Amino acid sequence: METYYNPEDLKKFGNIGEYQKELADKFFSYYGSVFAEGALTAREKSLIALAVAHTVQCPYCIDAYTNDTLEKGCTEEQMMEAVHVAAAIRGGSSLVHSVQMMNKVKQVSM
Repeated sequence: METYYNPEDLKKFGNIGEYQKELADKFFSYYGSVFAEGALTAREKSLIALAVAHTVQCPYCIDAYTNDTLEKGCTEEQMMEAVHVAAAIRGGSSLVHSVQMMNKVKQVSM
C-alpha cells in the first residue's frame, strides 16, 4: 500500500541532526528526559504519547507509540481508551469554540 508517509522514514528520525546537530542533540536530550521515569511511569507517559499522537495525527508517532505501549505491557483496551480520551478532548475543544460562534451570532443579530 502506498502512502504519503513512508513508514521506513521513522527509522531515520535520529538523522534529523544531519543539518542542525546542536539543536537535534538538545531535542533528543530533552525528549529522553521527558520520557524517563518521574512522577509518571514510563508506561503512563507512553499511553499519553499514544493519545497525543492521535490528536496531532502523526502516523510515525502512532506507529512508534503503538509499539512502545505494547512493549510496556499496555492492553489493547487501555490503548483504545487513551485514544478515546484524546478524541473527546479534541472534539470538546472544537465544540467549546461554538460558544465563540454563538457570541458572534448574538452580537451581529442585535
